[in-house]
Order: sequence, then structure tokens, then C-alpha cells
Amino acid sequence: TVSVVGNLGMIVIIRINPKLHTPMYFFLRHLSFLDFCYTCIITPKLLEILVVDTRTISYVGCMMQFFFGCTLVITEMFMLAVMAYDRFAAVCNPLLYKVAMSPKLCSLLVAGTYTWGGMCSLTVTHSLLELSFCNSNVIHPFGSEYSAIVSASCSDSYFSQMTCFIISTLNE
Repeated sequence: TVSVVGNLGMIVIIRINPKLHTPMYFFLRHLSFLDFCYTCIITPKLLEILVVDTRTISYVGCMMQFFFGCTLVITEMFMLAVMAYDRFAAVCNPLLYKVAMSPKLCSLLVAGTYTWGGMCSLTVTHSLLELSFCNSNVIHPFGSEYSAIVSASCSDSYFSQMTCFIISTLNE
């Protein structure tokens, strides 16, 4: 709850305070949104596992949790890169900063991070959906992680691993 309240508070404060309508706070607002979403994806299942004795997740639930978690992690990584570019522009070109980091450019950069995160995650998740799983396979660690899902597969995971490798290399 602290993470949810903190992130929502950050989003609201940045939104209602006109002094905070700068590119840096625009990106911070989106970073808080990503963290809020990530918390909302992981925490409910974690709480269920702590309260209920059955510690399982359905195949569809596992794939959805993986897709959204992967999307948010990749998007957050690129959001941090965009924020670094913003700070670089502010420090190296302070007189041209307002022109260089226009609201339109900031919106395009944010849209690009969300789009790229979704596309990469969709590609990796699709490669996982191509795998076949036996009924007896159980994923022990919590969190629907890539390595745990691949290790639970009954089929050859070469294509999925190569897809993940290529996506990881592109995101470096």
C-alpha cells in the first residue's frame, strides 16, 4: 500500500501543481505510473499466495503476469534512458532546453517507450506461447519469470531462447 499511495501521490501532485509541469516531472509522473502498474500486477498474487494454501497460478494467469511484467520492465528501462537524455539536454544545452525538449517531443518519447516495451514483451510472450507444457509441470518460484517458464516446458525451447536473446541484445 505504501508503494501504491506513494506513486499515486506523486502522479497527483505533479498533475495539479503547475510549477511541476516540466519535462523532468512529466517523465517522473510516467515512471511513477509504471511502478504503480508493476505493483498492481505482482502484489495481488503475492498476497493470495501468502493467505491461501494453494500456491499455484493458472497458465493464462502466468502468461498474462509475464507479459505485463515484461512490458513494464522494458518500458521502465527505456523511460530511464529518456530521462537521462532529458537531463543531458538540460545540463549541456540549458539555453536551448525548452526548444529541445518540447512537450510534443516528450510525448513522443514516452509513447515510444510504451510502444517498444509492448512490442518486445509481445514478441517474447508469443515465443513462450508456442511452447507446450505438460500437466505435471509446476513453476516453483513466484513471479512468472522467463527461466522458470522455459524450464517447465516439455518442448524444445530453442526458438524462444533465441527470441529472448535477440530482444535482450536489441535492448542493450
